Amino acid sequence: MTNAVPLSFGSALAALEAAGEATRLRLLALLVEAELTVTEIVSILGQSQPRVSRHLKLLVEAGLVERHREGAWAFFSCMARTPTASCGRDLVRRLDPDDPVLVADRARLGEVRTARNQNAERYFATQASQWDRLRSLHIAEERVETAILEAVGPGPFRALLDLGTGTGRMLELLAPLADRAIGIDQNHAMLNIARTRIERSRLRNIHLRQGDIYAPPVERDGYDLVILHQVLHYLDDPSRALREAARALRPGGRLVVVDFAPHDHESLRDHHAHRRLGFSRQEIDGFMADAGLASEQHRDLTPNDGEADTLTVSIWIGRDRRTLSDAPLAFPHQEVA
Repeated sequence: MTNAVPLSFGSALAALEAAGEATRLRLLALLVEAELTVTEIVSILGQSQPRVSRHLKLLVEAGLVERHREGAWAFFSCMARTPTASCGRDLVRRLDPDDPVLVADRARLGEVRTARNQNAERYFATQASQWDRLRSLHIAEERVETAILEAVGPGPFRALLDLGTGTGRMLELLAPLADRAIGIDQNHAMLNIARTRIERSRLRNIHLRQGDIYAPPVERDGYDLVILHQVLHYLDDPSRALREAARALRPGGRLVVVDFAPHDHESLRDHHAHRRLGFSRQEIDGFMADAGLASEQHRDLTPNDGEADTLTVSIWIGRDRRTLSDAPLAFPHQEVA
């Protein structure tokens, strides 16, 4: 625990007492790996929901685990940036990764993640042909695209990366500003739609690749601009996706995140495979800080009159800290919130 922020005697004792039980130590190890719901934890540990909830309550009260509620769902993780949570992560790092109990838990965690991905894949394959129509759930796409173009500026960019490219609309919009553009998506159906769109647009500087957003098949330090457009709310680990996006940035490169502001439309989980019901500014700023990026801009695009029951779209800008630029991103006439 070298260089750790000191803990008070009481906090350290509470953390050690909370972690000092077999199930809770297993929970801590799992929640360092992933953000999970109670239902998923029950599936992994094979224990009853009341028992799991009781153990989670003790870990949360000790400050080792954080609980994040979104509508009817509650997520648990060990990602809080506090001295106590850091102590918990240090403890997990000292565990033998080859311990049979931990190996078995990670295997079941892998099964949970696979099931999530398969559900999302089935949804995307079913919805690919009407994906752009589904975007009408939020404010007018024209407003969003205008704001994105204002954010990124006129270019030119040597290299552009679109992670979770979907139907390829962001590539169609932004590739004319770049020497080359890469789109990554894991779903074949989506990539087929993107290829059709790109062929129709006659853009010749775009390449599409199938790949995992958590391990994108692209070079590190290679892109001036990386975009995550309406992707994070489908992911079980959005912070990890941002870290991977940041690794692809050149020194001084910029990351654009476009997603929903927090909302309570539970039907999006049931019918559209959304895992998260939007993100607050503070949450994305925290993800950017974890990825080593400086948060530069934030803008909410709220519904206009006549757009009742549509969702607010937020745009965040992060910059790689390794260089300073004399051409910062800015929204014209837009005061930073």
